[in-house]
Amino acid sequence: MTLYLKYRPQNLDELDSKSVRESLKKIFSSGRVPHAFLFAGPKGTGKTSAARIVAKLLNCEAKRVPCDKCEQCISIMKGNNIDVVEIDAASHGLVDDIRALRDVAKLSPAKAKKKIYIIDEAHMLSPAGSNALLKILEEPPRHVVFILATTNPEKLIATIRSRTTEIPFNKATPEEIEHSLGAVIKGEKIKIDKDTLALIVKKSSGSYRDAVKALEQYSLEGPSFLQKLMFSNVEDFVDKLFQKNLRASLEDVKKTVEAGVSMEDFTKEIFAYLQVKLLEEGRNKQELIDLIELILDASRQIADSPIEELPLEIAIIKWCGEGSNLEEDAPNQSGNEVNKSTDKKVVTAKAKDQGVKSTNSNLSDEIWRSILATVRPVNASIEALLRAARPVGFDGSTLTLGVFYKFHKERLEDGNHRRILEDVCAQVIGGQVRVTCVLTEPPVKPVEQETVLTEGKDQDIIKAAEEIFGV
Repeated sequence: MTLYLKYRPQNLDELDSKSVRESLKKIFSSGRVPHAFLFAGPKGTGKTSAARIVAKLLNCEAKRVPCDKCEQCISIMKGNNIDVVEIDAASHGLVDDIRALRDVAKLSPAKAKKKIYIIDEAHMLSPAGSNALLKILEEPPRHVVFILATTNPEKLIATIRSRTTEIPFNKATPEEIEHSLGAVIKGEKIKIDKDTLALIVKKSSGSYRDAVKALEQYSLEGPSFLQKLMFSNVEDFVDKLFQKNLRASLEDVKKTVEAGVSMEDFTKEIFAYLQVKLLEEGRNKQELIDLIELILDASRQIADSPIEELPLEIAIIKWCGEGSNLEEDAPNQSGNEVNKSTDKKVVTAKAKDQGVKSTNSNLSDEIWRSILATVRPVNASIEALLRAARPVGFDGSTLTLGVFYKFHKERLEDGNHRRILEDVCAQVIGGQVRVTCVLTEPPVKPVEQETVLTEGKDQDIIKAAEEIFGV
């Protein structure tokens, strides 16, 4: 058993968050327990642990706070109590799932006094699933209590939020993290100095779970894990960015990945450093603001990126500008050439020579092929969508695509797809590019050279189609 589970709080007094502890104590001491709770806050702040404690408080046979010895308490701790059901809305949030839950919830508990439904990631409920849940929240059976846990309460429909008692779970303070780790250190007899403990607290970013996991890794790996934890080249990295040193900046990203540091953590370190610099004198503040906004945009894309470091690499390329040569300075994110059959330096040069930045001009077939070949290893479904499209105009900053079918147009205009395509176009053409889509008639007599611009086996097309349609 991992240490986080082993040392999970088992009663209200063991909850590390003072505000949560006090809120729940007031509710239960009042004797008026609501039929639905909303536990809202960042990951790793103890929402599920608190939900299980509430389940024990409601069902403890000894009627204490709680006893942790009766059948109900023990089965809840083990996670096998048939009347306490935990549901992940990310995978069971469709309307049929919630309707089934609603039908079962009407039945009396098998053994416990109350049926408890803990719905994790509640913001992932589908619209129809949310409305189905709303019906039972409006007229709940007396024997049922719902506990909704979410990291994004604002995504829940307002009518559901209004029918719950919300308990905010804030990021833990350094003191609360230290208190939580203290019990683990004492129980496991872990030898750790104050500086290392302080570093773990800092890197946990207010998450109890992340802090205990880091402590456990340190206890197992020792100095080698500490090196990964301490890895930080942020100051040098930012200096290289302001020197427009593309090759060195991309190399720093590569080293960060190799050191086992997540891009999410790395960008947080960058923001913390840039914030300090922003408050200092001696640096062009507008330039700092521009860099912060660029990296902030990249950080939002990390979770959806197929390659974690890709958004930051693209941001670096944009920041360093067209004067830097990516092909000479550093390899792309996969370590291979994007298209071995195409010399992209030549393509970019030809793009400029052919006047692609003149008003109402069109991209050449060669540049269009390069865009398709470049996007394929990043996202095969986008390339498949582009096979039913063609460039119909380029004014130097906006590329207009004529798309043959409405469904393909809607998919290409999806935020994530559009963002990837625009980044690839900027990489191939040089400079920032905005992509717009218009519906256009497909060619009456399709020319093979025009519609099949990249080679690929049938299996690749089938795989891309499956990804597009979610088969």
